[in-house]
Amino acid sequence: GVNESHQMTIFRIIAAILHLGNLEIEAERDGEACSISSEDEHLNNFCSLLGVELSQMQHWLCHRK
Repeated sequence: GVNESHQMTIFRIIAAILHLGNLEIEAERDGEACSISSEDEHLNNFCSLLGVELSQMQHWLCHRK
């Protein structure tokens, strides 16, 4: 009962979540901070699928607000 355009949107979101789970987050300063490489293939795929800016996502995944 779900039309094709909604299905593709759902598949994109699920694929992005799966890529997010494969990110390699590296600890820094004895575990007090972290970073994600901008070269990370999964981060690039995640941002591409959801249409979000890579640098912003990289920043906010590692900083609390």
